[in-house]
Amino acid sequence: MNWDIIQGKWDQLKGSVKQEWGELTDDEVTQINGDRDRLSGKLQERYGWAKADAEEKMNDFLRRQG
Repeated sequence: MNWDIIQGKWDQLKGSVKQEWGELTDDEVTQINGDRDRLSGKLQERYGWAKADAEEKMNDFLRRQG
């Protein structure tokens, strides 16, 4: 699964995103709307991760969704 598919299925994946990253609020998850850069930024902000760490976590999430 790639990020184009994630964007298209965002409404279906919101629950998985909230389960994976529980510190994100419902409003933030809605605002992210499947946008990779927005998600990365929010993860960096909420968890204090470096960009590379956020990208790694997102890629792991992506692999598990496929």
